[in-house]
Amino acid sequence: MTSSTPPPSRPDGPSPLAPEIAARLKRGPDGLVPAVAQQYDTGEVLMLGWMDDEALHRTLTTGRCTYWSRSRQEYWVKGDTSGHFQHVKSVALDCDADTVLVKVDQVGAACHTGARNCFDADVLLDVSFEDADSGALPQGQ
Repeated sequence: MTSSTPPPSRPDGPSPLAPEIAARLKRGPDGLVPAVAQQYDTGEVLMLGWMDDEALHRTLTTGRCTYWSRSRQEYWVKGDTSGHFQHVKSVALDCDADTVLVKVDQVGAACHTGARNCFDADVLLDVSFEDADSGALPQGQ
C-alpha cells in the first residue's frame, strides 16, 4: 500500500524548479505527477515513477532521474543503490501537463525486480500487428 503523504516541504522555501514549468504542472492531491521513463533510442517503456517539483528540478539539472518514493517517503536517484542508472536524454510534459516523459539511456535493469523493464511480467493482452490489421480480436472479445 502506498502513502498519500505529500513530499516534505523544502526548508529553504519553494523548489527551484523554473516558475514557468511549475506553473504548468498539474499535480495530484499528493503534489506528484507520474513520470514515465522510456529508452531514448528504442522507445521501450521502462518504468513509471513519481516526481514532485523538487524531483523534476533535480532530474532537469543533474541529468539523472530523481523520483519521490511513495513507500519510503524520500527522494531516490535511479542507480544510486542498484548501479542501474538512467542518464537523461530529454524531458517533456504531455499535452495536459499532468505526466512527465523522461527519455533515458538505461544502464542495467529498470525494474527493482532486476527485469529490463517493469511491464513484461504480467502481460494482459498481446495482439500482433497482423491480428490488429485484420480486425481480429482474441477469443471472447
